[in-house]
Amino acid sequence: MNFRYSFLLLCAAVASVLSTNAQQNAPFMCSTHGLEHLAPLHQNDPHRLADIVQYEADLEAFTQQYAALSEEERGGNTYVIPVVFHIIHNNGVENISDAQVHDAIRVLNDDFNKLNADWDNVRPEFLGIVADVGITFRLAQLDPNGECTSGITRTVSALTNDGTQDMKDPIQWPRNKYLNVWTCAYADGAAGYTQTPGSVNGGWGAAADGIVLLHDYTGSIGTSSVGRSRTLTHEVGHWINLRHVWGPTNEPGLLGNCGETDNVSDTPPTEGWTSCALNGNTCTTPLDNVENYMEYSYCSKMFTEGQKTRMLSALNSSTAQRNQLWQQSNLTATGTTGNDVLCAAAFTSNLRQICAGASVVFSDVSYHGVTERDWTFPGGTPATSTDVNPVVTYTTPGLYPVSLTVGNGLLDVSTDEVDYILVLPNPGFATPFTEGFENVGALPNNDWAVLDFGGNAAFQLVATTGYQSSKSVRLNNHVSEVDEKDELVSPTFDMSNVQDITITYRYAFARHAADNNDLLRLYVSNDCGNNWSLRQQLYGATNLSTSADQSSAFTPTQDAQWAETSVNNISSSYFVGNFRFKFLFQNDGGNNLFLDNININGTPVGFAELITTSTNNIAVVPNPVRHTSDLVLDLRESGRLTVDICDPQGRVLGALPEMDASAGAKRISLPVGDLAPGMYLVVLHQNGRAQVTRFTKE
Repeated sequence: MNFRYSFLLLCAAVASVLSTNAQQNAPFMCSTHGLEHLAPLHQNDPHRLADIVQYEADLEAFTQQYAALSEEERGGNTYVIPVVFHIIHNNGVENISDAQVHDAIRVLNDDFNKLNADWDNVRPEFLGIVADVGITFRLAQLDPNGECTSGITRTVSALTNDGTQDMKDPIQWPRNKYLNVWTCAYADGAAGYTQTPGSVNGGWGAAADGIVLLHDYTGSIGTSSVGRSRTLTHEVGHWINLRHVWGPTNEPGLLGNCGETDNVSDTPPTEGWTSCALNGNTCTTPLDNVENYMEYSYCSKMFTEGQKTRMLSALNSSTAQRNQLWQQSNLTATGTTGNDVLCAAAFTSNLRQICAGASVVFSDVSYHGVTERDWTFPGGTPATSTDVNPVVTYTTPGLYPVSLTVGNGLLDVSTDEVDYILVLPNPGFATPFTEGFENVGALPNNDWAVLDFGGNAAFQLVATTGYQSSKSVRLNNHVSEVDEKDELVSPTFDMSNVQDITITYRYAFARHAADNNDLLRLYVSNDCGNNWSLRQQLYGATNLSTSADQSSAFTPTQDAQWAETSVNNISSSYFVGNFRFKFLFQNDGGNNLFLDNININGTPVGFAELITTSTNNIAVVPNPVRHTSDLVLDLRESGRLTVDICDPQGRVLGALPEMDASAGAKRISLPVGDLAPGMYLVVLHQNGRAQVTRFTKE
């Protein structure tokens, strides 16, 4: 027997464009990377290489002994393997759905239990040895701490584009309890890869143990396709000690492969195939087993009885702790006995920010075996529901909680989400609108939304610095990771009666080093934030930096460290009642970002000029207001003047008597004593023009 030790099998799928409706599959092209993927774990200890050789030899000896046992001597065990999928993503398409993971498990179980619909289409010569391997794979319902889980974790990281050992290190569950599967955007140039048990048997090898898959080779739906769905089947075969059918090399089609072996007696010698040549005969036997899962052909349908024996022997061996996975005690510990564990109530929704009058679709994603549910939706219609996916309409602006209680007839569990739904005014605030954050208590709030995609930092209110003030909004980018994204999203504005829109704001930013090129984008929306269009980009390397590079955390200490910019390339399709804008910041290693004095203005249709001599020559003082307040302004012209006090939606709550007003400075007392706490508008009309300012009542 010509025996080689195969340490790491790296499988890359190449060629052919796949259709989700086709039965074609790109042929598997595997290349041996030696111990390249394990290098971070063994390179400082050469003795580990010798250990791998010995582990492989010991497992092979055990395999031959197990193969010689009778069925009775093997014990008739039931094999269930707990699985956890770690989805490593950077908020791209690689953040695959739970449904796609569930589909991957379905395909895997079909293939390992001879439930795949195409198994009986194999060549008649091999029908008698198509194996029901008898291994069931179940997503874990309990994590290593005994807490509830879906068996799917999600980690936001740029390492999704790396796919090496570095990507695995941030999250891995114990390999003696779970089969770890990582999905990612880039698998080191492969469709997927894994390690044989012997190559990771040592305690040091546990960190590498598991399977890495490209997201678009995971399952048969979502970003993947039917033709790519058996990559996981192939990799699991390697993970429980199968070789390619032509032997321990990774190059099919070589004449020398006829002299190699996969150490399985019922897989005929073959050079290996990258096409589905069902009549292929490359060595001395009448027919090659081209339709084997461990081939590179695109028509795999089967394992053989001999391969089954080899895989079950690996599961009965202590090598890489494979024999601990399927023990009843571990199935109980991981929640994979087959009886659902009701352990947590959870839900999602299609939207979390809407305009008044819109609807939200909620989905119950509780864990596990839910048979009954009770929802409550304060502020919504209906206010309660027992549906799996209730649709709820909100008509009044505000922040609203949502709660869900689920049960299985024996046990109830609940979850309460405070401030879960943000309902914005529709139509929105009148303009001009100025936000200097001096009267803002916290972020997020009923007006401004904050989205933190990375979990390290988010836009937050700071009371230590601002442009000519003590308050502003800061993104603590100093502690964020490269490529991490964060958003600050505006309230709604009524731009339905304007002929142009201008957004102006102040910003302060510093880089850590000259190669940082962080990016600040401004988007606009004409449908309450359901869809967004890019209108401005500021780059750290060119026009975003306002201060010298510094290694310590940046905070602007003088007005000269702030810059101002305006955006006015906003077309008439955005002249709507539920206009919004947002800032999106993407980290590239730079320092902190600050925003202040955000202004939005639109010239009303038919009004080309301001009433006052400038936008700065109108104010309510003091502001915030407690008991009394005055309107201070500098009029451009003389003429009849009206002054209305309105709510944020423009509804008139009070008005001063119309007056004759001459040009120049004026101070007018405002009747604010009876107003409830909140934000209000002062709307002026004179000589066919209109102008708005605002104040806050405490």
